[in-house]
Amino acid sequence: MYEFEFVKPGTVEEAVAALAAEDAQALGGGQTLIPTLKQRLASPSKLVSLAGIAGMQGISAGDGGVRIGGAATHGAVAAGAGAYPALAALASHIGDPAVRNRGTIGGSLANNDPSADYPAAALASGATIVTDRREIAADDYFTGLFETALDEGEIITAVNFPIPQAAAYQKFEQPASRFALVGVFVARFADGVRVAVTGASEGGVFRWSDAEAALDAGFSAAALDGLSLSADGMIGDLHGTPEYRAHLVGVMAKRAVAAAG
Repeated sequence: MYEFEFVKPGTVEEAVAALAAEDAQALGGGQTLIPTLKQRLASPSKLVSLAGIAGMQGISAGDGGVRIGGAATHGAVAAGAGAYPALAALASHIGDPAVRNRGTIGGSLANNDPSADYPAAALASGATIVTDRREIAADDYFTGLFETALDEGEIITAVNFPIPQAAAYQKFEQPASRFALVGVFVARFADGVRVAVTGASEGGVFRWSDAEAALDAGFSAAALDGLSLSADGMIGDLHGTPEYRAHLVGVMAKRAVAAAG
């Protein structure tokens, strides 16, 4: 580690002002940033903690949706998002208890790790990412590997999730990190089905349009028979080849549809 200034603002406005300083960095739960600092892969001069901002906490349900504060931990989402069971279940299987008690939904979405779980939930749900400046539809938010539509210093204050008629998330875990080697979130709404895939693509989370069309015609695992994804652009590493991940997408999608019922 190295010397830096630590700031813990009490309001979103104070956080925005602190982040306006040169080389300042927002700190959510620190599950990615702190290890990065320890390895000296980043060296901000100021860390601005978002953990103590009351306006970024809390989970509420109403008007057909769930609103989750950007600083809500994974554990809080698991316990408090019961109105959206698939989302609560997803949060309950992120990492281990230590990670769930510190990591935040806003931090995860801002980091947009290609193997993180929340991006699949947000994209499949058609969620809205609320920041200190605007609202961003999930379809417009995820722009690439570790890339989002957020501007410099922009803070995720909340995430609004519409509640679908049926939904489920299934992932094949990398056993050490518990990240998704491949994860598929399926959500059925009155106007159609949305399917989002995480952990598989070099471009990050994406929607599987062919699967959506098949499930619109008939919402059953059998509707996905014969569908496949190209291995082009899939992640290949020591945990699995691109071909393996492409195959797993189909397997996890069928499991998610079956679990959604």
